[in-house]
Amino acid sequence: MARPLRFRYSPATWSEQRVRQEILQPLRSNIGARTIAPWFDIGTDWETHRFEMKNGDIALFARNDEEAYWMGNTETPSSLWKTNKFAWTDVPYHVSRWAQRELLATLHEEDRWLEDYPHISWYFLPVFMSKDGRESTRAFFREHAAGFPDAGRREATRFFEEFFATGVLDEYRHVMSGKLGTSNHVDRVRMSAAMGEFIAAKILTDADYEITPEIEVTTGHSLDYRAEDSATNILVEVTRPQPPKNRAAAGPVAAVRDTAETKVNGQLAEHGGGAVLFVDCSSFRDDVWNAVRGEQPDVRHRPAVVYRARPDGHVEGYRKGSVPIELEDAIGFLN
Repeated sequence: MARPLRFRYSPATWSEQRVRQEILQPLRSNIGARTIAPWFDIGTDWETHRFEMKNGDIALFARNDEEAYWMGNTETPSSLWKTNKFAWTDVPYHVSRWAQRELLATLHEEDRWLEDYPHISWYFLPVFMSKDGRESTRAFFREHAAGFPDAGRREATRFFEEFFATGVLDEYRHVMSGKLGTSNHVDRVRMSAAMGEFIAAKILTDADYEITPEIEVTTGHSLDYRAEDSATNILVEVTRPQPPKNRAAAGPVAAVRDTAETKVNGQLAEHGGGAVLFVDCSSFRDDVWNAVRGEQPDVRHRPAVVYRARPDGHVEGYRKGSVPIELEDAIGFLN
């Protein structure tokens, strides 16, 4: 399975002739590549190339007198196999900006409805345009409402668009967008779990905490977030139970307990305590959630917060134990 899009770096000189011989010709022979004029000007002394394949793949190449960068969701020409890979933020600004404009325009031509959501489009561009995951990741938003049950694609996407517009996770874009995966099929359970981490980030942000994702702890594991303000420094781990019809649990209450127990007996047990467990029930339909909110089951870890978010922004839930972060501005608590 291919990873989210990154740049390949060639510390060599590339002439027009070399580009034709070592990039265009092999791709043309293998997958019917053709070269077309780039859609955007890079704005500096870089020369740019855009290659389109018969199967819908795309590749971009930028070069100057000393070096070159390649990015594509297609096969890599053999002349670039041994080159190093770099993240979007680790290449020259003009190269990154040009590639982003080319790919965003391509994305919006292929899935025009995403044009209404520029922050979602930008944040998930490395997976929306990835080699294996470009169809599945877009379909997850388009056909599965980003994991929200009984919701349309537009209201669900708007919920996340408003969060990503805050920019609080921009610095961690490559790692966090990659959590959606680049599988060639929609894995709704795994993808919904990934979106659960963004819902948790929204809750913490709405509660006025500064957040840092992927906090490595002494056990070698990483917990999902550190939440901080002037008086607080707390680790948060997120888990997202599956709806009962998708698992072997006897019902929604058991689903919450069992899923939380797996997390408690794993990362949280090895961490040794001190973290807050977020149990995100946003995959539950109304009737399923009503059973949980009525019983408010324990989750075998304290402190814990059990909640469900809806695309209209409403979040409600309950607490177990003494939760050391103030979440009243973000969650309507039942207790």
